[in-house]
This record gives sequence, C-alpha cells and structure tokens, in this order.
Amino acid sequence: MRHITLSLALALSPLVAVPAQAEVPVTTYTLDNGMEVVVIEDHRAPVVEHMVWYKAGSADEQVGVSGVAHFLEHLLFKGTEKLAPGEFSKVVADNGGTDNAFTSLDQTAYHQRVAADRLGLMMEMESDRMVNLQLDEAAIKTERDVIIEERNMRTENDPGALFREQSMAAQYLNHPYGTPVIGWRHEMEALDLKAALDYYREFYAPNNAILIVAGDVQPDAVLALAKQYYEPLAPNPDLQPRARPSEPRQMAERRMVFRDARVSTPYVMRTYLAPERDPGAQETAAALTILAEVLGGGQTSVLNQKLQFDLKKAVYTSAFYNGTSLDDTTFGLVVVPAPGVSLEEAEREMDGVIAQFITEGVDEKQLERIKFQVRASQIYGADDVGRLARKYGDALTSGLTVEDVKAWPEVLQAVTSEDVVAAAKMVFDRNHSVTGFLKPAEEVTQ
Repeated sequence: MRHITLSLALALSPLVAVPAQAEVPVTTYTLDNGMEVVVIEDHRAPVVEHMVWYKAGSADEQVGVSGVAHFLEHLLFKGTEKLAPGEFSKVVADNGGTDNAFTSLDQTAYHQRVAADRLGLMMEMESDRMVNLQLDEAAIKTERDVIIEERNMRTENDPGALFREQSMAAQYLNHPYGTPVIGWRHEMEALDLKAALDYYREFYAPNNAILIVAGDVQPDAVLALAKQYYEPLAPNPDLQPRARPSEPRQMAERRMVFRDARVSTPYVMRTYLAPERDPGAQETAAALTILAEVLGGGQTSVLNQKLQFDLKKAVYTSAFYNGTSLDDTTFGLVVVPAPGVSLEEAEREMDGVIAQFITEGVDEKQLERIKFQVRASQIYGADDVGRLARKYGDALTSGLTVEDVKAWPEVLQAVTSEDVVAAAKMVFDRNHSVTGFLKPAEEVTQ
C-alpha cells in the first residue's frame, strides 16, 4: 500500500521547480544463449547496480510446493563448486559492496551494488551460481527452518498479514496469485532437496534470465563482460512458456471476517480484480494508477477528505494499485474507522463516497497536482541506480518491454479526468470484489 511521497512543499505547491526529465540512455542486447542484457547508463557516481532477474516467481511454482521459489532464493547463498556457503556475500562486502535478493509473484532477483570496476567479479560469481549450485540435506534443513521462522515473524505474528493473505486467497480461486509468496506453512514444512532442485533446473537458466546493469558503465564494456561470463552457460531447451491456471469468471462478491485477539485497529479492506499493464496498451493501467492517487494518495485525496475531515468517520484511508504484474492484479481500498464507528458503517460511508465521486468526477486542480507529483517522483527516483534497475527489471519480467517503460511517464501524463472516471466505473464491480473485515476476537461470556 505504498504511495508516492514527496516533500510538503511539492505536495502543496505546483509552482515548485522540477528539473526536466532527461532521457536515460538504455541499451539492450540478447546473448547467443537467449539471456537478455539491459544497460542503463548513469555516470554521476562510480558505482554500478548488477542485477540478475529470473522470469519465475512464486506464481510459477508447481501445486503443492508453495514457497519453493523463495526457499531457493535463500539456498542460492549456500555455495557452489567455487564458493563456500556464505562466501558470495563476504566477497561482495570485502569489495566494499552490498548484496541481497528477493522473490515476488512473477520474478526472483539477485543484486549487488559495488564500485564500477568490480562489475566483472559480480558477473563471475553470479553466473557461477546460476548453474553450479551445490546443496545437501543439511543445507535444506537449516534453511527450511529459517524460512519457517521468517513466516512466523512476518505473517503468523501479524494478524493484518494473515488477514491480507486470506483475502488474496479469496480473490484468486484458481490463479496462483492467491498463494502467498512465502508459501503455506504446511507445505513449507515439507519442502525438500528435490523440490528445490526441480525449480532450480527448470527456471535458473540464461534463456529465462535478464541481466540489468545500471550505473557508471559503457554498454560495449558490459556486453563484453556478459559474453565472457554469461554467454558460455547452456540454455534450458525444455523451458516452457509462462502459462498459469486462469481465474474462473467471478459472478458474485465475496466477503470475509477475520478475527484475532491481537487486533487493536480494526479496518475494512476491499479489493477488486483489475487489469495489469499490457505491452503497447498501458492506458487503462495508467488511469487506474492515477485513480488510486486521486482516491487515497494522501491528505488531499477524495477518501481522506470526505471520510476523515468532512464526515469524521475514519482515521485513515488508502487506495492501492500496482499494475506491474504478468496477470490480472487488484485495486484496493482501506478504511480505518474513527472511534465509535463500526466497520459496517465505515463500509457504507466508503461506498457512498465512491458513488459520489463517480457522479461528480475528478477535480481538475487535484488531477494536475497529482500528475505533477508523479512526474517529480519519477525524476527524483532516477537519482538512484538501484531504483532505475528495479523499474526495468519489474517491468521486463512482467511481460512489458523497454519501450513500455520509457513510454510510461508520458502515458501517465496523458490521463484525463474522463479516463479516471471510466476506470473507476470499470473496476468498481462488486461482483469482482472481496470485502474483508479485520476485527478483534469476540469476547466469550460465561
């Protein structure tokens, strides 16, 4: 539920100067083994972000082994024929760099930030663990305990996380987006060496990977290093197209109440199935992106103004949408009611505000301010090579192209008030929704 955040001065005054958005030099190649290479030049500091993205995430797992994508991400730090367990990160640190990895629904990525002259070393190590991972039963048991404890900390100990997990499972009956990235606990406990190696051998191959290098580099030099370290790796000839089970037609709204004794702040959340950004056709996703900001993007948003300040029915409101997704995503609304306001009343008031918004339309000054903030955020975001690399990696592993990424800022700026209202009418279909109440546990009377 992250939103674009800027300084208060930016939020309040569209007269604040914002530098022009310069075109970031982006060069692409494809190696002989099918690996894609994207080079993003930024010569302001002698650093480089080296990222390898695999076009495989938790939604690409086989049924019954949920969590294996994230499990394997952990296991990739266990060593290869050349590197002892933990040595990868030690070498990065010894060279003044940082490294990490993450798994999401549609991708898994490994990244290092180092001095530009250490890029070759990063490629040497990353290409090694793409094909030479060494695992044994001891590593499996140790790391399985680690990911189960991670689930305990991030999910089991947080009623809000459990609630959102159940909501996603209700939203997606058949598509794997309904399965949590970290996995269902009972399946995580059974993850074994075979499950990890099966996923590794299927998806960790150069023809399923994208190399993204952002920073103080020259494209030709990056290509030469990629040819040296990545191109000799054999592709997986049996790699299949990314085909997931499709979601059946949703014909009725779904509702749930999640109770937990640890809940101190009840709230109502509703999510709707929503289209993602599609290559060459990003206009609908752009309108939904702007809609989320109009409705819940800050103090001046529609939900906040109406429910918190005018009606005094809420202490917090939010709207969220992330269109960078391979398959249909969700658009969500959250309302935390004010003291004395029930969740049922908060929901009714939320629906009333939405209906009024669709009737009255978008305030043009608010739309102008949001577009200004969006552009400013994009411009200042370009100061971080890691964010630049991640922007392209997220998009390319979600089915978009470099051209789509470059066009996205202007597609957002072209959104009209009519587009925003049309997007609202399209997405706010209760038959495509899940409404959830997060509540404290009911008191038991003797």
